Amino acid sequence: MTVPQLYYFAIRGLGEYIRLLFTDNGIDFEDIRFKSRSPQWREAKKSMIFGQMPCLKHDGKEYAQTGAIMRHLARVYDLNGSTEDDATFLDMFFEGLRDCRQKYVRYIYFDEGTREDLVQKTLPDCLAKFEELFNIHRGNFVIGDKPNYADYILFEELDVYTHLDAKILDKFPSLKAFWEMMWNRPNLKTYLEKRKADGVWISVVEKGMH
Repeated sequence: MTVPQLYYFAIRGLGEYIRLLFTDNGIDFEDIRFKSRSPQWREAKKSMIFGQMPCLKHDGKEYAQTGAIMRHLARVYDLNGSTEDDATFLDMFFEGLRDCRQKYVRYIYFDEGTREDLVQKTLPDCLAKFEELFNIHRGNFVIGDKPNYADYILFEELDVYTHLDAKILDKFPSLKAFWEMMWNRPNLKTYLEKRKADGVWISVVEKGMH
């Protein structure tokens, strides 16, 4: 069996969910990063299904679209809960995070609204819903005491939001405890500290918030 190859830009973005899942679970993978608008990327995209990333290649197969890749990995590596209800709950959580991310993206890239609205109203409204959902199941993760694919998406989004406002999680104790716990997971800690030291690009720098 070959090692999975992840293709994405040399930033965090959507590809970071997949990197975190692989890293935390000790899964070897090839992390192929392109500079935006580089000749290498322009050439590589010609052969990709939708001409976009993230893109995952493994054993001669190609997988596109962030959600499809994450759910595929969840099924392959037993990160999708143990019942149909679990899987549906994780799907619901994931889709809610995507909706919240779109509100953030509309501000960062399209100047919709203000930073104050985003930090004081829009994101806290989302976080309040996630806090409520998170507390439905006992345990340290979205579902119980074992990480599933949605945990990596939740963690990355929370971490991004702390760059907007370092205290944004203070009113959401369960989410804050989860975020702090994920930062200290053995396989993630070294990766996250190196990512921070390397200054891997994050979209909040567009607004001078990094």
